[in-house]
Amino acid sequence: MSLISQRVTQRTLQSLLLKRFGMAVASYALSALLCWVAMFNGLFHASPTSTLLLTLLAAVSQLVFLGLFLSKLNLRCVDPSLTEPQVLVALAWVTVLLALFGEGRGSMLVIYVLVLLFGVFQLPPRVFARCALFAFFGFAGLNLYEAYHFQLDNPGVAIFQVSVLAAVLVWLSLFASYAQAMRQRMRQRRYALQAHQDTLRGMMHQLEELAATDELTGLCNRRHFLRLAGHELQGLCGGRQHGLALLDLDHFKRINDVHGHAAGDRVLQTFAAVARACLRDGDVIARYGGEEFVLLLPNTEADQFTACCERLREAFSRAEPLGVKVESLSVSIGMTLLSKNDDLDEALQRADQALYQAKRDGRNRCAATWEDVDA
Repeated sequence: MSLISQRVTQRTLQSLLLKRFGMAVASYALSALLCWVAMFNGLFHASPTSTLLLTLLAAVSQLVFLGLFLSKLNLRCVDPSLTEPQVLVALAWVTVLLALFGEGRGSMLVIYVLVLLFGVFQLPPRVFARCALFAFFGFAGLNLYEAYHFQLDNPGVAIFQVSVLAAVLVWLSLFASYAQAMRQRMRQRRYALQAHQDTLRGMMHQLEELAATDELTGLCNRRHFLRLAGHELQGLCGGRQHGLALLDLDHFKRINDVHGHAAGDRVLQTFAAVARACLRDGDVIARYGGEEFVLLLPNTEADQFTACCERLREAFSRAEPLGVKVESLSVSIGMTLLSKNDDLDEALQRADQALYQAKRDGRNRCAATWEDVDA
């Protein structure tokens, strides 16, 4: 992954974590509001000063987590969301608050569930079970402490509350395990789908290459060349020209008849290799059909185009196909120039006429349409 992509991913992750943290802060605010309501109704055994102090201490604990997120120190942790520490701190605060409740303690047990819900889809099953045990032993320990000091008003109610909490925590732990299993299966299916998509993209790319490439020579085929040439012609600016040439290997039928079609295929491959070596990266060479090839040189002049075609012709005449002994190789080339608003079919016809002229003049030579105009 590139550095820029990594930064974007971290920024997105931090934004998501801050939103989740905002939800946790809202839960703290709701719990604080319930405590103040309980205090004014005589259900919360703390003075306004003590209640205000507890509210401030809870706010400070959340400011610590906020500082970790804003400083990005959380990204150094195994779990950047800090879900387990946040859940444990929240459970500890709930236990402290329940110690100050009297008759309303049973109603406030739902806050345990609210806190643990934040870890259902994030915490692994073992970690979630650990948090659930922390909540259970915290509340059970609170009741045992009060029972030891004879502070329980109704031991039967306390036992029932502990039992209800245990049942709810067991159910939540099982649900968290099920949710994590489902999440893991969805992740695996997403990875499998991504792998299938990558495979399909690779196959599509191969099919596109096969559809655009001549299998024997590895050059562009005729259809792909016509598409590329049409695109280049549309983007041609005024005052600029493209070079277009038709190339025909001389006496190719005789090579097939004397040496066999395998030798003819090797000659075609040799010409393709020579053409690649002589041309620039932006030049386009394609197999037009049989032993005929077509060449497009973008942004060129007549002299440059002629020099390029002559260089290609001379290089092919010196080539020696591997495993084939051919007395002489040569190619005839018909050249023309493409201008803005020119028609590609008409230009190909002009190049074909120039090729016919090169053949008529003795082969192994270049002929250009502009030579007739100069004459």
